[in-house]
Amino acid sequence: MSIIQGILLLFIGFFIFTLDKKQENIPVPTVLVFIGIGLSFVPYFSSIEVTEHMIYHAFLPALLFVSAYRFPAEQFKKHMGFILFLATAGILLTVGILGGLVYAVSGPFLSLSLIGALLLASILTPTDPVSVVSILKNSTGDEKIADVVEGESLLNDGTSIVMFSVLLGIYTSREEFSLLSFTGEFLVVSLGGAGLGIFFGWLMSKGIHYTHNKEYQVMLSIVLAYGIFNLAEHLGVSGVIATVSAGLMLSFEYGRTIKEEHFKDTLDGFWGIVEISLLSLLFLLIGIKSAPYLSSPVWGFAFLIFILSMIVRFVIITGSTTLFPHWRKELSWRESAVISWSGLKGTMSVFLILSFQVQQTGDHEMFLSLAFATVLISLVIQSLGVYPLSKKLL
Repeated sequence: MSIIQGILLLFIGFFIFTLDKKQENIPVPTVLVFIGIGLSFVPYFSSIEVTEHMIYHAFLPALLFVSAYRFPAEQFKKHMGFILFLATAGILLTVGILGGLVYAVSGPFLSLSLIGALLLASILTPTDPVSVVSILKNSTGDEKIADVVEGESLLNDGTSIVMFSVLLGIYTSREEFSLLSFTGEFLVVSLGGAGLGIFFGWLMSKGIHYTHNKEYQVMLSIVLAYGIFNLAEHLGVSGVIATVSAGLMLSFEYGRTIKEEHFKDTLDGFWGIVEISLLSLLFLLIGIKSAPYLSSPVWGFAFLIFILSMIVRFVIITGSTTLFPHWRKELSWRESAVISWSGLKGTMSVFLILSFQVQQTGDHEMFLSLAFATVLISLVIQSLGVYPLSKKLL
């Protein structure tokens, strides 16, 4: 992507965000994806190369960091058990159940092996509620649901990547599944990333006291967001979990040890601009990249998969609240329904699709088209429906 192309895409994002006054009924990211699909028919923009490396190393660290450090530490502690369950065991259950159902119904639509169905489920499992969190807060007046949805999305990306990597290895016949090795890899990658992020997040909370210059403090936050991500990946642990842990640690340290009163305001000012700029580029690029795959006749199957994913997610969330009395008191079935609906697909799913594309040598156009179509259906239907659904149920 050239500098001029990037500037033009940013201007489009600025224009759409400026037109959206209330940010209630029509989430901007959904509009940007459709504009991106339209831009794919313009030769100047269709030539833009969107890679998994670009999304993973350029966009994700900043977006994860800003969401994590803004996440209220007290809310994370309050809902930690439920959030951790959804982001770990919930992901594993979703992949297993959804993958099995997709395999069972795939016959009339597509020749898909069980491992292929599980791999598709792992791609569609991570949630990306960036386009609906503000809508949830505005429509319900209660930040509890928004906090659970956002907290889950922050942590489930790491689990999804591990699941996807293991299943992709089996799918390409590079390795066999071993529960012991999977558990060991998951613990090393997750706990290693979390430990690294917590340590460097704590280190930054101390380091900002060595300078009272707010610009230098922002520079340090950039080093943390991108540095910890790449350091973790270099060490073989999760860069996603490391970045999220660093941001959460910083959130926890606000008001406790960080006495620089201007620090949060300055950080919010800078990262707020970064976030909205990256989101504009990202969703436009998702539209441009997905467009060539959307003409394939897989929409019926994609819509069926979307319905199945919603049912599975709702069953797992309501089932988990039934199993644990404390959660049953915290969340009603209505709130569980809104949380289920708010877990739409987005950035991480697109990254996993592109990763699959890069590592395959055969003809997998139908698989890619199915994945892109399901992500697009989720992004559009769920983001458009979250406001009326939350107003009706809550």
